[in-house]
Amino acid sequence: MTTETASHYDHLEQMSVHDLLTNINKEDKTVPLAVEKAIPQIEALVTEIVKRMKQGGRLIYIGAGTSGRLGVVDASECPPTYGVPHDLVIGLMAGGDGAIRKAVEFAEDDAEQAWKDIAPYHPDEHDTVIGIAASGRTPYVIGGLQEARKAGLLTGCIVCNEGSAVAQAAEYPVEVVTGPEFVTGSTRMKAGTAQKLALNMISTSVMIQLGRVKGNKMVDMQLTNIKLQDRAAKMVMSEIGVGREEAEALLAKFGNVRGAIEGFAQMQK
Repeated sequence: MTTETASHYDHLEQMSVHDLLTNINKEDKTVPLAVEKAIPQIEALVTEIVKRMKQGGRLIYIGAGTSGRLGVVDASECPPTYGVPHDLVIGLMAGGDGAIRKAVEFAEDDAEQAWKDIAPYHPDEHDTVIGIAASGRTPYVIGGLQEARKAGLLTGCIVCNEGSAVAQAAEYPVEVVTGPEFVTGSTRMKAGTAQKLALNMISTSVMIQLGRVKGNKMVDMQLTNIKLQDRAAKMVMSEIGVGREEAEALLAKFGNVRGAIEGFAQMQK
């Protein structure tokens, strides 16, 4: 596994802060290029996800450690960003929600637990499970994908090694080969960055395909703070040519940018 091979650098403890930062950055620059090579795999996966989600399916991430946390982050950001229900994109990780903050020993080694974690959501053939595992050998993820596939769900994965057991368990594997980490084996670094980039691409593309973006605007975002309320008012002002006071009134009445724009159009008829 290239993620476990020795770093290109040695005697890290003898480096200056400048050299540490410069060399970490040098390694990080290789990550987007590795993701670029995986775009055909990501495209194939997104295309299949969209088909199922248009039929009422959900997107479920499973992972352990850094990989699991990244899935939880991506899932948790979809409702406020795109105004979707909280159970449309679901992030599950080995050890449960408590493991988000504190590692749970050996949780990732239980090959049966992921499917048990998914079961309360009553999964069906319209749902998608994406396993996230830098190494590509995490039992929690492998077992979850295998059971999901048996049950007729769409399965994909994001891994950072080629030919892994996780990739073999998924119908649509995404392999982003990031190579040795700056600190040998510390896959929270380049591999984690690659997984975050891939997750951004997947969820953003899916949401756009599902009609959750208009032009380039997050018209369904939840207005949960002053910054977002201000952004929404500016969107409405720009889109329909009204002043701030009227834009804010429309947002208060209809709840979000899309509602304000569509409501205004109806009012003009």
